[in-house]
Amino acid sequence: MNIHENVSLKPYNTFGLDVQAKYFIEIKNLNDLKEIVKANKSDKLFILGGGSNMLLTQDINKIVVKLDLQGISVVEDSDNYVLVEAQAGENWHEFVLWCIEHNYGGVENLSLIPGNVGTTPIQNIGAYGVEIKDVMHSCKALNVKTLEIVEFTNAQCEFGYRESIFKNELKDQYILISTTYRLTKENHSLKIEYGAIKGELEANNITSPTIKDISDAVIAIRESKLPNPKEIGNSGSFFKNPIVDKETFLRLQNGYPSMPHYIVSENEVKIPAGWLIETSGFKGYRLGDAGVHTQQALVLVNYGKAEGIQIKKLSETIQREVFNLFGIKIDAEVNIF
Repeated sequence: MNIHENVSLKPYNTFGLDVQAKYFIEIKNLNDLKEIVKANKSDKLFILGGGSNMLLTQDINKIVVKLDLQGISVVEDSDNYVLVEAQAGENWHEFVLWCIEHNYGGVENLSLIPGNVGTTPIQNIGAYGVEIKDVMHSCKALNVKTLEIVEFTNAQCEFGYRESIFKNELKDQYILISTTYRLTKENHSLKIEYGAIKGELEANNITSPTIKDISDAVIAIRESKLPNPKEIGNSGSFFKNPIVDKETFLRLQNGYPSMPHYIVSENEVKIPAGWLIETSGFKGYRLGDAGVHTQQALVLVNYGKAEGIQIKKLSETIQREVFNLFGIKIDAEVNIF
């Protein structure tokens, strides 16, 4: 293992922020991970995955551990479903494409989400009507104190909307090393009603879609709305879509009859944060090199030389103005350091 000093993290975060890591090491196998954890207290380590769900506002005065564990394998195979284990360092979108190539269904709606496999259970990532909790069978994690490998079932992860036990009760106590997904082999349960998927399929005259058709549709939709991090620094959706009670929703709907919304339960309604931000006048807003994307108000961007603290201040301004206008608190989806 080689530990490097004073390394720029610009290539390792999708916002393209040029912050420094005091120490930096890439970990490619479990033994090396255990060794670096054993030699350092957990508060001295900064675990880095794909760098797609973070906003770095300062230099990292710790050992940044770039988790690069690789490998995809079938661990159980039956007539109707398959269990596929992917290591934490696998690129998520490439894993989705691998599943589609093998006709394993369940993750096609999650195409083109940036980041690595290791963060999917932590964030309970989701898009177009599907969340990780819908397809995850289990995950394995390293206990940073005992160095024991622990397997968590889906239920034990305590999934919520962009939430899991790893962001709450067990935060900083485990390092996710692999995730196993339960995927269909035939009779795929296709979800095409959410968002613009149905319209995209109709535009291409597809009446009996395959999982690849759905993946292609999601990719086309995302590419038309979301900036490529390789071209414009961003972390995808910066804010969570707020869930409000029915009374709050009816009050808002009275003033905004065309407000988009999704029924969550008998007394809960989800309102798109992007609509709230756009209606507040922030779509395309720019302050120096920190800005709100011109096509999707949910995405904050770095046009080149923005600092993390500038993007953070912009996000706080948006939160404040949305609350002043609608009385709704929108929370950041990204992790801010």
